[in-house]
Amino acid sequence: MDEPAHFAFDEVSEPLVIAAIAKYPVGRQASAVMPLLDIAQRQMGRLTGSAWVPRVAMDVIAHRLHMAPIRVYEVATFYLMYNTRPVGRYHVQVCTTTPCWLRGSDDVVAACKKVAGIESFGQTSADGLFTLSEVECLGACVNAPMLQINDDYYEDLDAARTEALLQGLKEGGPLPPAGSTIGRHGSAPATEEMMTESAKAVTHAE
Repeated sequence: MDEPAHFAFDEVSEPLVIAAIAKYPVGRQASAVMPLLDIAQRQMGRLTGSAWVPRVAMDVIAHRLHMAPIRVYEVATFYLMYNTRPVGRYHVQVCTTTPCWLRGSDDVVAACKKVAGIESFGQTSADGLFTLSEVECLGACVNAPMLQINDDYYEDLDAARTEALLQGLKEGGPLPPAGSTIGRHGSAPATEEMMTESAKAVTHAE
């Protein structure tokens, strides 16, 4: 997908932009740069199927907030939640920080690559369905390993459960409910019954 020549906030996004800017006093509108980047990214995802922030959108945001464009570029390229190039329909972000790594994130990464047909982080699958990214802590270390797909978080993964999750999406299924993939409630201890039911679910999915 090439950089678009034009960007404007649409009828869905514009009320959100107005509300975000209104949270800050006159002269401090630049403080709304992060929510406006998010709104622009979500609009691109809604309209094109690829949630990212093209440079022309950053320029529109800079003009709207009376900022130098470079200041918007700095924010967009600093934070990992903003995609500055097109991504697949499902942005698969795998945590490889120490707790997830100790609990098997290497197996999760391998499963993602296998299903998506991707060789390394940063790539998008040939069918445009998946983009694979490596990220830092996603905030649920007690239920590691985990990954994020778009806005949803999936915990207590292993290779089989990861394959089943992505294969379901590849076959056209919806994103399943987020959370633990073994039925864990919050950060409660995992029980043998949970693991047994999880194994049955994976077997059924295959």
